[in-house]
Amino acid sequence: MASHHSDRAAALSLQLSQAHQELRRRLNDIKTGLGRRQLSDDALVTHCLAFCDALTTHHEGEDDGMFARLLRERPELAPTVAKLVEDHAMIASILTQVRGLATKAVAARGPALEAIARELDGLAAIMESHFRYEERAIGEALDAGVDATDWPDTVFRFG
Repeated sequence: MASHHSDRAAALSLQLSQAHQELRRRLNDIKTGLGRRQLSDDALVTHCLAFCDALTTHHEGEDDGMFARLLRERPELAPTVAKLVEDHAMIASILTQVRGLATKAVAARGPALEAIARELDGLAAIMESHFRYEERAIGEALDAGVDATDWPDTVFRFG
């Protein structure tokens, strides 16, 4: 029985890194699109807003579900989780900026796209260090077994 549990649990850290990989891929697609302008401005903005929503859903799922479960099992992870939640708040404020710029870009037919590209470059750098830290800091605890009943959908499968 224990091995079945740890198989399922081991899959959690893998699923987390796969979710992060998917978010990286989406962000890179948008950045490439902005650079090459191979999509219409409206399509780029739509992709951009969808990405903002996906990343927000992922982080809210972690904040509201995964982290609470983790802390119940591993209270000593409180400082790590606090840092991750702080990162989420910083990323959320960048996403608010990006959403504002994206909305402006639609209204102004384009000029805000360069500003979006700059924000996304900064976001990509922050996301990268955040994802790596998170996987390192809590991957092992996830693998050790965390009740995964009510949070994986928002964390791993975000629209």
